[in-house]
Amino acid sequence: MNILLAEDEPKIASFIKKGLEESAYSVDWVKDGKEAIKNSLNNGYDVIILDVMLPNVDGFQVCRRIRVKNPQVPILMLTALDGTEDKIKGLDAGADDYLPKPFDFEELLARLRALTRRSHVLNPEKPAAEVIICIEDLYCNLSRKEVRRGNKEIKLTAREFDLLVFFIKNKNKVLDRAKIAEQVWDISFDTGTNIVDVYVNYLRNKIDKDFEKKLIQTRVGLGYIMVAE
Repeated sequence: MNILLAEDEPKIASFIKKGLEESAYSVDWVKDGKEAIKNSLNNGYDVIILDVMLPNVDGFQVCRRIRVKNPQVPILMLTALDGTEDKIKGLDAGADDYLPKPFDFEELLARLRALTRRSHVLNPEKPAAEVIICIEDLYCNLSRKEVRRGNKEIKLTAREFDLLVFFIKNKNKVLDRAKIAEQVWDISFDTGTNIVDVYVNYLRNKIDKDFEKKLIQTRVGLGYIMVAE
């Protein structure tokens, strides 16, 4: 499950992000309202966790902007403003749930599970992967398994597509070969094989070779990273 976390307090964000990732969620963290709006519109998220007191654009406005473009994505307001009036304002802005700080992390997990269950029930005919995710000028349609970069259509094999999606969902994170093998091939990494390197090279030749900016980069001794601003 992919989650967008919009929280300007580094310590709180780090605590939430670490806890969610340990619970097998993928988390993108942004620090202000403008970033939250941009990321929410350019990436497909299963849930958005939104703080109210964000720089540049506050959480209420962010929530309203997201709702105009994406009325279905579950939004959880997570904030120190716990008065009834503030809760009503957040819900009226389009939030699905409201959890005041401080909170018990297990309660946060329970609320996230409830939100995703509710989303599935309300939209049973909508596939979970019916989203387009973007990195720079690279567009990936998960439901149709279509990929484009700029105006160029890119044909990928099923395994190349799975590898690309894994990179996109973990953008700006260094991924070692063992993790890639486990997540994309569902196997333990064998140091005697170069299957990961071979497929990364296949993918690079298709999505990076003819473009000035190289999205997939090598980190010597560490693995690979998909770099996106």
